[in-house]
Amino acid sequence: MNNVSSDIIDKWLKAWSLSRKLPLPVKYKSGFKVEVGEEKQKIRYVFPEINDDFIELSKQIDEPWIYLKACASPDEVKDEISENWIIQPPGYMMGCSSPMNISRKNLCEGYRLEYEKYNSTTAVKIIDENGELACIGRIVLVNDLAIYDRIITEENHQRKGLATFLMQELEKIALSNGIHNNFLVATEQGKSLYETMGWELYSSYTSIVIPGI
Repeated sequence: MNNVSSDIIDKWLKAWSLSRKLPLPVKYKSGFKVEVGEEKQKIRYVFPEINDDFIELSKQIDEPWIYLKACASPDEVKDEISENWIIQPPGYMMGCSSPMNISRKNLCEGYRLEYEKYNSTTAVKIIDENGELACIGRIVLVNDLAIYDRIITEENHQRKGLATFLMQELEKIALSNGIHNNFLVATEQGKSLYETMGWELYSSYTSIVIPGI
């Protein structure tokens, strides 16, 4: 079992919800529940570990597009669920006490920065010379934690160091607010990039869902 702090999960889920302008999470037994309200993600339940609450809920739900998530590896989850549930690509909760290991760099020529602020969130956008969005990321400040969310580089703008530059800009926002503890959930691909910046694995993170027909 992972020794994952329920407090960290609470802060991260609050940030996740604020970033997406959704209702804040509420406690559900030993985990949390967010009413997402999307066609292919109605609700998400998140648990700090695989426990009786998670297993019991997985037996109760037969409706599609309700996600159960736990700080556990896919193998740990697989052993506890019925075949109705489909395991999603793995996620990785990661932490970093700044400063990040980034050699400071300038933004590539032909790009500019834009900022948008809402709900304790700052979205940083990198725009190309045609006005198209090339890269975007968000940082949400929740108490003493800076949560990085949805760092995306459009395919035709990759391999130009834009995501690295963006992380540098997001970190400046955290530091300017006196926050040195950083947190995010990475994909397999993102995990490698963040590790080069000094981020460390906090916990495996696995999602399951019953897909619609």
